Amino acid sequence: MPDDSLSQTYSSETMRLLHNRVSVRKYTDQPVTNEAIEAVLRAAFRAPTSSNIQAYTVVVVRNPETLAKLAVVTGNQRHVAVAPVFLAFCADMTRIEHAMKKRGHSLDDNNLEVGLVSSVDAALVGMAASLAAESIGLQGLMIGAVRNNVLATAEILGLPKRVYCLFGMCLGWPAEHPTQKPRIDIGATVHYERYDQAAAVAALDAYDAALAAHYEATGRPTTPDSWTHDMDKKFHARLRDKLREQLSTQGFDFR
Repeated sequence: MPDDSLSQTYSSETMRLLHNRVSVRKYTDQPVTNEAIEAVLRAAFRAPTSSNIQAYTVVVVRNPETLAKLAVVTGNQRHVAVAPVFLAFCADMTRIEHAMKKRGHSLDDNNLEVGLVSSVDAALVGMAASLAAESIGLQGLMIGAVRNNVLATAEILGLPKRVYCLFGMCLGWPAEHPTQKPRIDIGATVHYERYDQAAAVAALDAYDAALAAHYEATGRPTTPDSWTHDMDKKFHARLRDKLREQLSTQGFDFR
């Protein structure tokens, strides 16, 4: 459903795309050509990059056998297995390492900053690709569950050391139009000059109710305290507890 809160003074096609964005899991049989994917990625690669390092790589996956393997790693998500195209957005330090080796240096002692900067680079490209894709009618969703097992994902995609998959993106021509989820009120997520702790949580009761109403309207089981309940359920146990160890194996120390 289009967002009726768009400013009439400051509005653009880009803003409208973002305001109306949804996660799409079902796709038509219309082919997604390499020409379309390359056009999307050429635009996305103009995203900001820290110090021009361009520390990202995208692996384009179409092979059904590869998609099936990725679906298993990501928790048996069916839309991963049947996606017309799966884009794997990777943080990639191999080109940095090559530049350093040419000058007698090593990336073996890399720290948190190097891994973080390359991950941010890949994330910016991923969001830019999502927006570029939607601008030509393609839709999909991000898949963070590739990090359920960083090493298994790397093996499936043939990623060398110094590369890991930050997230994936299913992409295709949409065969559904899901109802858009509400977001937390902007008064809780935007602060002026200094962070306001009270404001940060003030809107959560109302958001719990709004999200619960959304889920009930779409037939999804929920609780009255929908969002805070889900966040506690998701995060009260340690998530992906081997992630740091797996990233270290891939050459990202994050320390």
